[in-house]
Amino acid sequence: MNRNTTITLLCLLSAVLLSLPFLVPGTGFLMLVAFIPLLYAEEVASSTGKRRFFWWYYGTFVLWNALTVSWICNATVGGGLFAVFANALWMAGIFALFSWSRKRMKGSLPYLFLAFAWIAWEFFYLHWSQIEFPWLVLGNAFATTTSWIQWYEFTGTLGGSLWVWAANLAIFGILVSVGKGSWKGLNGKARVAAVAGTVLLFLAPPACSLFLRPAPDKGKLPVMIAQPNIDPYNKFGGMSQDEQNIMLLSQFTDAPKDSAVLLIAPETFTNDIFTNDYSYSSTMTQFNLFLGRHMGANFLFGASTKTFIQGKDRPSRTARQVSEGVWTESHNSAVMTSFYGRSSLYNKSKLVVGVEKMPYPRIFAPIDDKLGNVMGRCIGQKEVSNLMFTQCDSLTQEVTLRYPVGCAICYESIFGEHCAEYVKKGAYLLTVITNDAWWGNTPGYRQHAAYSSLRAIETRRWVARCANTGISCIIDPTGKMVSRTGWWKQEVLRGEVGLNDNLTFYVRYGDYIGRISMLMFVLLLAMALVRKLTGKTVEN
Repeated sequence: MNRNTTITLLCLLSAVLLSLPFLVPGTGFLMLVAFIPLLYAEEVASSTGKRRFFWWYYGTFVLWNALTVSWICNATVGGGLFAVFANALWMAGIFALFSWSRKRMKGSLPYLFLAFAWIAWEFFYLHWSQIEFPWLVLGNAFATTTSWIQWYEFTGTLGGSLWVWAANLAIFGILVSVGKGSWKGLNGKARVAAVAGTVLLFLAPPACSLFLRPAPDKGKLPVMIAQPNIDPYNKFGGMSQDEQNIMLLSQFTDAPKDSAVLLIAPETFTNDIFTNDYSYSSTMTQFNLFLGRHMGANFLFGASTKTFIQGKDRPSRTARQVSEGVWTESHNSAVMTSFYGRSSLYNKSKLVVGVEKMPYPRIFAPIDDKLGNVMGRCIGQKEVSNLMFTQCDSLTQEVTLRYPVGCAICYESIFGEHCAEYVKKGAYLLTVITNDAWWGNTPGYRQHAAYSSLRAIETRRWVARCANTGISCIIDPTGKMVSRTGWWKQEVLRGEVGLNDNLTFYVRYGDYIGRISMLMFVLLLAMALVRKLTGKTVEN
């Protein structure tokens, strides 16, 4: 077999192994070996002097991204293509840096550099990037094998990414050592230690998970989750908002009359709420009439809201002008309300680029103005805040019960530390409201639902997830879906969620593995740059 054929097959194998954990439930273990073929292809190219190997990296990652996230094209072709090719470019760039570092550092240092660089990039995507898409964080690959990753309560998903790199590099190191003959030069104890250490690396994390369990619940709260199953492409033309409201409320008709219950409706269910004054909203009027017959209920629902601002000057770069001296700012919001008028609102802060958020508004706002406002201009909160489930005395209307509830709106549920902030600020449970129907019956909605299981483990909170259509579910603190709905069905999910106020290690300290990786990446990069300038090579 010639060199190009060997490299092609190795790159294809890596792309397939990287993709399967995101497509086939229960195959997360494949990620522990998925990079080995690509690393071996790089070794073949390096040892034979093959030039321009960057394009082989890039092709591998384009295929991985295309197999796993091309479903975005169902909603936006341009956005889907950008996600595939731009994300792959980042990945290929990291491997190109690794290849460059091998000329400046010897031994295991370049491979450590690769692992830290990759995790640092994931951390950057999760926290700082204006154009963010951390969908394929390596630790997410175990979202359907949650029995292996109960230790995410200490590390978060970046701990999973670290596990992936440690396992891949450990096996690759042994294979290269055997292939180059250096394995024979090791004494018996060194060989046993290398093999035993690698086996332990594979077995210890799942074994630890057997002994990790969440703290007992400190209370229960009944929930009803409505899945209205409205086609999002016909939502604003096929049915009026009043008709949609009537249909939704009919799903809650058998809700308890007086006892506590949390009713949940999906993201952007209504678009007639103005944050300046709820009384203008027909939806709020209808919901309040319903709550008058179900006085123990709190209603959590998603809304496309607007804030009206009066002033001569534009209040923000993304504000739209309605008339002379009147501006609007748009939000993707979650609203919690009850019969007693105790309403709270949260504006989504992790916004989808292009559709909701305009990146670098100083640059793109003037361009978008000339194009007719085609980009999303939502404004989110700078910090998360919780919604408040309340119960009041029917006579005095004084609050007798109060539970903070974290609500991640759609895309926010893939950001671990973001969701941990709800819990750090007191959330007794987490909710997710979303509308995944834009993507059709593709792996996208299944991947998105599975990621909520990761949030449950990281925070050790129950999660009540409401989707416009499949998958709505209730997830326990071990990441197990205890009940769920089907795809493209109008259903109501009933159950109970536990309440807790304990804080996990991850909630307290967040993505510390990402911060450490960022530091190590910078230090190793500086070392390599110094060696380049001095013409020396460093060995570990």
